[in-house]
Amino acid sequence: MGQPGGERRTGQFHDRAGRPSRGAHEPGGVPSPGPAGVDPRRIVWTRSFVRALPVLLVAAGIVYDYFTPSEFTATPLFAAAPLVAAPLFSLRGTVLAGVLAVGAVLVTHCVLDIVLQVDAVTEVVTVAMAAVLAVLINSVVRRGDERLASVREIAEFAQRAVLPEPEALIAGLEVAARYEAAQEDAFIGGDLYAVQDSPYGVRLIVGDVRGKGMTAVATVATVVGAFGEAAERETALEGVAERLERALTRAGTRRDSVDAVEGFTTAVLAEIPPGEDVVRVVNRGHPPPLLLHADGTLRTLSAESFALPLGMSELGSLPAPTLREGFPRGATLLLHTDGLSEARDARGRFFDPAAWLAGRVFPGPDALLTALFDAAREHTGGPLTDDLALLAVRRHEK
Repeated sequence: MGQPGGERRTGQFHDRAGRPSRGAHEPGGVPSPGPAGVDPRRIVWTRSFVRALPVLLVAAGIVYDYFTPSEFTATPLFAAAPLVAAPLFSLRGTVLAGVLAVGAVLVTHCVLDIVLQVDAVTEVVTVAMAAVLAVLINSVVRRGDERLASVREIAEFAQRAVLPEPEALIAGLEVAARYEAAQEDAFIGGDLYAVQDSPYGVRLIVGDVRGKGMTAVATVATVVGAFGEAAERETALEGVAERLERALTRAGTRRDSVDAVEGFTTAVLAEIPPGEDVVRVVNRGHPPPLLLHADGTLRTLSAESFALPLGMSELGSLPAPTLREGFPRGATLLLHTDGLSEARDARGRFFDPAAWLAGRVFPGPDALLTALFDAAREHTGGPLTDDLALLAVRRHEK
């Protein structure tokens, strides 16, 4: 699984003829715009200007004091310099900004020969107090950043515990996963995935929990935990789905919130049995998986009928049909949540992963997920508005 908030590896992909095509982040490719289409060069320039602002304020204060009559004062400019530095710089940088501001006031007063005048002394004291206040503000900001970093670290550990990163190679299959929470600074939301090597083959699940917040996270933990046990014990994939249904029903009766009692989870389960070039799929109201062949041919694994999502057994008990499809060497199976297929651009048009993937060839599942995620971000022109989980499995060509 790619770690949320961390670095993402950009894999090279190929067209149908096998020729490498240049991505937006590769040399010679078209530079991708930043969030919401903002030019990255403008962002860099703005950041450089803000970090240089304390020095610019001090310089402006010196010029102002030197070229204006004595009744005018540049104290606000000198005092603003360390205050601007406080939330942006380290403690050392803030102290240096304060020393620079106070020193600039004293030097200016010496040049103008007004050091001992009452107004001049008042200016020095005012700027010095602003510098001390800036140091205090910097300390508060740093403690807040440390607490935020601690919260993020805890959230990341929780994410790894609930959605552990699968091994890159499981039973001869290449595996890659990617998770992106829509909520800013969140590491986990209501989407889920899991991979389990069992006596009956490698079993996979990708799901989407109704609702948000801690209730959704608790449901994710319930489904992933139940899947790990059911994948080992149940002989049929339908049995795994039924075990998840019972686990959600039990969890719902122990909670009081409306989301817990009336919630549901869409999910798609897949099974790749050992020694067979096939994949079995059970869909419980979820976007169908995509099967990308080695030559770029794509097939949507959609059954003739869909069963109800998990957690809705009280509305009916229709059996979930099992789809059996060939899974040849070199093919890649992609499971995803609707955070991908319902990503919209500025005109409200949905992103179509099947249309985007058709005809493309990737060196591996990780490169596929990286390129697909970047394409979805480019389509929306900024951050995704819904949680997104991707899981890709490729069978070796030899």
